[in-house]
Amino acid sequence: MIHSISILGSTGSIGTQTLEVARKLNLTVTALSAYSSIDLLEEQIREFHPAAAVVFDADKAEDLKIKIADTDTKVLSGMDGLLEICHDNSDLVVNSVVGMVGLAPTLEAISTKKNIAFANKETLVAGGELVMNAVRKNGVQLLPVDSEHSAIFQCLQAAPPDKKLKKILLTASGGPFFGKTVDELKTVTVEQALNHPNWDMGAKITIDSATMMNKGLEIIEAAWLFDTDPDDIEVVVHRESIIHSMVEFTDHSILAQLGVPDMRIPIQYAITYPERVPSLVPEIDWKTMSKMTFYSADDVTFKCLAACKHAMKKGGLYPAVANGANEVANQLFRQYKLSFLDIGELVSAAVDELKVGTAACLDDVLEADRMAREFVYQNYKQ
Repeated sequence: MIHSISILGSTGSIGTQTLEVARKLNLTVTALSAYSSIDLLEEQIREFHPAAAVVFDADKAEDLKIKIADTDTKVLSGMDGLLEICHDNSDLVVNSVVGMVGLAPTLEAISTKKNIAFANKETLVAGGELVMNAVRKNGVQLLPVDSEHSAIFQCLQAAPPDKKLKKILLTASGGPFFGKTVDELKTVTVEQALNHPNWDMGAKITIDSATMMNKGLEIIEAAWLFDTDPDDIEVVVHRESIIHSMVEFTDHSILAQLGVPDMRIPIQYAITYPERVPSLVPEIDWKTMSKMTFYSADDVTFKCLAACKHAMKKGGLYPAVANGANEVANQLFRQYKLSFLDIGELVSAAVDELKVGTAACLDDVLEADRMAREFVYQNYKQ
């Protein structure tokens, strides 16, 4: 049983919900981190009394030092700070930072031979080969926190040793624009894209859900986590978000994991695995559930989904290109500097036009990421 955790990205959606679970399970929290949200981080420090806290923004870190000078928490900053807390005495590292910034800490935590509860899909997408090689070398586990990958992981617990797996059925809510045409998406606003029908997530991930980039990233993540050919991963739009994903075996029998759409279930399972304990999440009320619906995913209208599939087929560092291009395009959209449809166009163009090789080391991944970001900045039309 896990007794202590450190959390990378404690002020985000997954991080704050992880602290709810930690509070319920009476876990010791040894370290916390934030990018720049020091007011919330201060509240967390005063409640959980971690030995260390990291603020990625160095100036904000100095401000936090002043705010919590009366505590025993050590304040660190930047990437060096994130890498340092990976070496603390926690039983489990929860990685819930958003974006490529999580890759180096992921590799660092693995090198310390700690298991990782993993919600930072971008780094596995970009550095999948490096990460999985490190996992095997150090004999640790990546315990998925994303609801879909947790669902697959849970379903596979019931599989025979040789699995006899035919395919993974990755469910998608479809986001706020399910069924919309290209013409209808031309005038989509940031506010509309941030209005997700089912899940409470951070801004970047919510936009990724609206473009279906999130599901494209999850295909790549699932391929690495479960050693599965991307062609054997099918996206199924399930609007109610009750079935979180499924696995199909060679005899066409299907196992599904169901639950109310609440991230505290997969967070808690990653922490308590292989045990199950009572959670904060309510039961499904079957008496009020009238239907569950399923549709094919539209990767023609939602080009980000197609771009991720294409990147994985091209292999090498192309998933890193897709991820890096999207991180910039997503941000530019949230800054009202490009249109909703431009996100998919730019990600697709980056995957098609850039020339990259394979990942021999972390620097190779970071260079592919840099090239993709530069490509978007050079090619977007404000």
